[in-house]
Amino acid sequence: MISVCFVCLGNICRSPTAELLFEKMLAERGLSLSFRVSSRGTSDCEEGNPIYPPAARTLAAHGIAGEHRAKQLSLSDVINCDYILVMDSSNLFDVLRLTGGRFGEKIFKLLSFASSANDVSDPWYTRDFERAYSDIERGCAAFLEYILKEKKEALGYDARH
Repeated sequence: MISVCFVCLGNICRSPTAELLFEKMLAERGLSLSFRVSSRGTSDCEEGNPIYPPAARTLAAHGIAGEHRAKQLSLSDVINCDYILVMDSSNLFDVLRLTGGRFGEKIFKLLSFASSANDVSDPWYTRDFERAYSDIERGCAAFLEYILKEKKEALGYDARH
């Protein structure tokens, strides 16, 4: 089983969007049982809050629904995940600070899998939730293709169950 945690600042917009979108991508390919997917925030400022309504509306417009409550990223989350996929450079810095610079081999900016050094657009500031969705979709699709190519041997769980 491959564990993936998507990370943004508050865990109410970008990272839950990535979590729910990636879960849909996995379900469409029959890979849901081979992954454990979660999302967290680097801050506790939104702890316990649901997904931000404009982000939820954007997901719904793309046929994606799901429940979510914001949680803060902990060191144990990092230790217990195979991939920590952050939305922007600030999130990357915060995660590296949390880990004391350890575990860098599993911490990536999401769009790096789409051959981009860009950050996922933050709709909290831009108010452009569709642009953030597009960035996240591009990053998640590229990450999934990376996994299908590089970690193929880890994906047999669904076929056996």
